[in-house]
Amino acid sequence: MEARRDADIDPAPLAEKRVAIIGYGNQGRPQALNLRDSGIDVVVGLRSSSVSIARAEADGIRTVTIEEATSSADVLMLLAPDETLAAIYAEIEPKLRSGAALGFSHGLAIRFGFIIPRPDLDAFMVAPKGPGTALRSLYESGEGMVALYAVAQDATGAAEAIALAYGRAIGCGRAGLLPSSFAEECEADLFNEQAVVWGGVPEILIAGFDTLVEAGFSEEVAYMECVGELKLIAELIEQRGIAGMREAISNTAELGAVIGGPRIVDEGVRRRMREILGEIRAGRFADALRDEEASGYPRLRAARAKAQGLTVESARRRLLD
Repeated sequence: MEARRDADIDPAPLAEKRVAIIGYGNQGRPQALNLRDSGIDVVVGLRSSSVSIARAEADGIRTVTIEEATSSADVLMLLAPDETLAAIYAEIEPKLRSGAALGFSHGLAIRFGFIIPRPDLDAFMVAPKGPGTALRSLYESGEGMVALYAVAQDATGAAEAIALAYGRAIGCGRAGLLPSSFAEECEADLFNEQAVVWGGVPEILIAGFDTLVEAGFSEEVAYMECVGELKLIAELIEQRGIAGMREAISNTAELGAVIGGPRIVDEGVRRRMREILGEIRAGRFADALRDEEASGYPRLRAARAKAQGLTVESARRRLLD
């Protein structure tokens, strides 16, 4: 897989074009700011009731109605939450210019049919592989964030060139743009979220903390051992890889990892990971996401409330006081 970087990418496909962004959240805000600082004509489309209007205007970003953003855009980036995109697209489709480009930073809406782009539109994806706050801070420091790019529909023959120019303008060409597909990016991202970084890792941290506390260890010590050291291993892996991380830790820690790791992540865990991936590919999670939004997010609200009441959270608060 060959990465495309700034020197390989022609910025001309975005020259003299207006980019309109729908949404000003985790990705919308940093992408809008990076585009502006790269000299791109950018506006943000928001509803008149949106609390993000004041923030965008304080940032020096022009805000307009969603209708005006859509009708004026050469490139329209849909950066609102995934589960809202179907309704947004149904609203804006009649107002999109023929030959305009529809952009995404996640493959879900296209992969699972939330949106079927009008045949005369380009549809592309530039998906930065990290949170928006980091995308912005890296850009400001002269660095960039790796991103995946893909084309789902090429009505004009210029969709890939626009995707690459867009990735360059938000700073991702500095680190590298990797070719992918909407399906690959979406399925791998959802799997990571559910089975590894956002689902699996926090549950292991909580289980480790609870195990020590139940055995009589203080909550503060349990927190520092099972949660507090996560940043250290993450930084080591980022700097040196998993093999290099093993070489950097003590023999005691390394032997403990060799003995204990495979007992925790055994074949049963790997089998359940494969099950999760199968459910994602079958569309079950996409259905659950739609149902969650339609019912007012009861599972998410309950999970957030439960997390606030965890003993591990109270231990963290005491250590920070």
